[in-house]
Amino acid sequence: MNVHTEKYLIDGPVGKIEVALDLPDAVREQGAAPRGIALVAHPHPLFGGTMDNKVAQTLARTLVQLGYVVIRSNFRGVGQTEGVHDNGVGEQDDLLAVLDHLRGTRGYRGQPFVLAGFSFGTYVLSHVAERLEAAGTPAQRLVLVGTAASKWEVANVPADTIVIHGNLDETVPIQAVYDWAAPQELPVTVIPGAEHFFHRKLHILRRIITDSWRV
Repeated sequence: MNVHTEKYLIDGPVGKIEVALDLPDAVREQGAAPRGIALVAHPHPLFGGTMDNKVAQTLARTLVQLGYVVIRSNFRGVGQTEGVHDNGVGEQDDLLAVLDHLRGTRGYRGQPFVLAGFSFGTYVLSHVAERLEAAGTPAQRLVLVGTAASKWEVANVPADTIVIHGNLDETVPIQAVYDWAAPQELPVTVIPGAEHFFHRKLHILRRIITDSWRV
C-alpha cells in the first residue's frame, strides 16, 4: 500500500496467514494512541481477489487517514496464506484469528475495532460481525462496499453500517442490495456511474466514508 506497510505471516487455524499492517503517521512516528483498529477483507480469491485489490487498499487507506491501525489479510490459498478456499466458512475463523493477533500480539487489546469489506469480503465479514456480537464484543462500525447480496447470504448488520454500491454494478445488481437492505431499513449510498470495482470512482468512495464517519 505504501512504503511503511508491514507484511508478515501469522499463525491461523489451518496454517500461515499473510497480513499487511498500516499505521497512521501519528502512531508510527510519535507513538500516539490510535482511534482504534480496523480489519479489511478482500474480494473473492477464486476470481483474482487479494488484499492488494484496489478497493481493499482504498478502504485501508481511508481508515488509516481516519486514525485507525489497519490490518488486511489474504484469504486461504492467496499469496502466502496457506489452506484452500472454504467458501467463506473457514475464512471467518481466519479473520477472527487476524483480529485476535492485532488485539493480542500487536498490543491493541481493548481498542474499538472496525470491520470493512469489499464484495466477497462483505459476506465473510458480515458473519464475523455476527459472531463477535454474539460473543459480547461487537464491532464499532461496519463498512460494506459492493455488498455481495446476490451471491451469498450476507448476514444482517447494525443500523449504522455504511453500505456503498455502484448503480452500474454488473457483478452484484443493485436491486439485490436493495432487497437485502430493505427489511433492515438500512440506507444504501449509491455512486452513479460506478461498476463493481469502482473504476475512476475510488475518490468518491473515500469521501463517502470520511463524510459518514461519526463514531
